This record gives sequence, C-alpha cells and structure tokens, in this order.
Amino acid sequence: MSRSVYNDNVFINCPFDKQYEPIFHAIIFAIFDCGFVPRCTLEEDDASQIRIEKIYSIINACRYSIHDISRTELDSKNNLPRFNMPLELGMLLSAKKFGSGKHNKKSCLILDKKAYRYQKFISDISGQDISAHNNSTKNAIRIVRDWLRGKSRRTTLPDGDVIWKRYQRFTKTLPRMCKTLQFNQNKLIYKDYVHLVYEWLEELTWDSSYF
Repeated sequence: MSRSVYNDNVFINCPFDKQYEPIFHAIIFAIFDCGFVPRCTLEEDDASQIRIEKIYSIINACRYSIHDISRTELDSKNNLPRFNMPLELGMLLSAKKFGSGKHNKKSCLILDKKAYRYQKFISDISGQDISAHNNSTKNAIRIVRDWLRGKSRRTTLPDGDVIWKRYQRFTKTLPRMCKTLQFNQNKLIYKDYVHLVYEWLEELTWDSSYF
C-alpha cells in the first residue's frame, strides 16, 4: 500500500486504549471505505524521532484530521486527565490559522461522546461544530462518512449505512483472516489492523445481499 497524496490523508487523533479501540477501528474502516487513507502516530515506530515531531510531520502531510476529545476522565494511576488529544487539536488549529498555502485549507472533525459536554472542559472551541458519537461505532462511521463527503465534495463515497453493513461483515470475517495470517486478534498492532482492512476492501466484490 503506497502512501497517498496530501488530499487523501486523514490524521486520527484519539485515545489508543482498549476501551476506545472499537470506535478507533470503526473510524479507520470508514476512512478507507470512503477512499481516503488513515494516518496516526502509531504508524511511526522510529524511536529516534521525538513524538511531537512525529505529530508535526503527520499533520503536515494531511489535509483532513479527526480529533476525539472524549477521554477526559482522571487516570486511575496518576489521578490526572490526559491532555494529548486537546494538545494535538490545538496544533492542527494553529497550522490552519497560521499556515500558508495548503495548510490554511485544512479541515478537521471534532468528536466527543456527548453533545455539548466539551463546553465544561474546553470552552475555547465553542463555535466549532462538535459531533457526538455517544460511544457508538455505527454513529462514528456515519459521522466520519458525512463529514468527508461534505468537506471533500467527492460524489463517490458510499452511504453511511452501506459502510456500516460492510464493517459488520468485515468484523465477522476478521477472526478467520487473523487465523490465516497467524495474528492474535486480541493483540493486533495498528499496522496489522490497517493492512487487514485495506486488503479486505480491496478484495470486496459486489454482493447485493448485504446492501
């Protein structure tokens, strides 16, 4: 799978824990099914590169980005919230505001688990359109699809319900694919999951039974 051009790349800024994983996986699938390419820091495994430099590099390479700010709970170990997602959102908004050329045309989708909840912890983004997925993979897929359709103005994107049905079919096929490739489904790393989604969609043939 070759790296796509700037206008196809979608940066994903979200939690990378097991609790959020179903929505993360659904978003990756939706991006691919819409004809775009998901990008996130998990794709880079160069230990010599500082993490924030990885983020700068990926934001620079993406016209679109998705930022989920739903993880605001206190960490059970440190009793502190996680600020990575708001920080990366701020980096994107700054690139759009102060960048030139292609960068001031960047577009982002901001997600939260409940509508208007963000006003209690990050009120400075009031006025932005925040979409609530309600911790639902189906909602996340629909929101991502509709946003990409509106911002890219591409007319070839499948309907959100179609993508959801494809995603359900993919998740049913995933255990068999993992077994064939000798992957542990419960320990899939990002690169393996992306590869499985990409290959499954590439091999997808027209089948009216799931529309």
